[in-house]
Amino acid sequence: MYKLIVVDDETKIRNGICNYFPWNEIGFEIVAEAKNGRQALDYILKHDVDVVLSDIKMPVMTGVELAQELHSRKSKTKIVFLTGYKEFDYAQKALVYGVKSYIIKPTKYEELLEIFSRIKDELDDEQSREALLQGQAVTAAPLVEEVAEENTEELGYHEKKIAAIKSYVLEHYKDVTLEEVAGLFHMNLYYLSKYFKKWSGQNFSDYVISVKMEKAAEMLKDITYKTYEIGSFIGYDNAKNFSRAFKLYYGKSPREFRDSPPVSE
Repeated sequence: MYKLIVVDDETKIRNGICNYFPWNEIGFEIVAEAKNGRQALDYILKHDVDVVLSDIKMPVMTGVELAQELHSRKSKTKIVFLTGYKEFDYAQKALVYGVKSYIIKPTKYEELLEIFSRIKDELDDEQSREALLQGQAVTAAPLVEEVAEENTEELGYHEKKIAAIKSYVLEHYKDVTLEEVAGLFHMNLYYLSKYFKKWSGQNFSDYVISVKMEKAAEMLKDITYKTYEIGSFIGYDNAKNFSRAFKLYYGKSPREFRDSPPVSE
């Protein structure tokens, strides 16, 4: 899990962001909250933090001042701004300090998902490169740029390994994690992320979501299951989060899907 800190002087907004978005399902853990940039900076200087989601206008230290301070310290912590329309130009100017993106208030589920999924991919790439440079993946089979360079025996090995990983996910999709699978298959965490993407054609997190959604769609055909029960069964504690995720995947809410399921060919 990548470590995230949420910074906003409005308690209601801060709590909403922390509690009503499924951060753990897209690979993030909220390790701290702060009500201004100074509190956030003090925490970051003492702990490892991968990403900061910060409001711009705050007392004591603004989000831009926090970004400037982290930039001057050559911090690798990525920053995403929360901003109102009136602060939009102000937010854009802060891109010089390495701010990755900005989200217009009020925050939208789809926008958070899109931006943080992209940031997770960036973090995966960075960690993978670091691990390879440090020789942490010496026990894993080497990746190459072109599949054509692999001989038939090696190709079969990779296909079997991906099939085994997918089989495990199919059995433990409710709460499976990349860390868990990496340990089970004796692979470096960040190497596994790249390996799975290369040989399966999709991100590990995307594959887990597809398994969950397809299982949910199957269960929706049985009217004895309530929607919240299905969400809980596949690993969503919050029924609203399940409904949002399902609609993003199928283009229909669970209720709409149940009323008009796709016609099988």
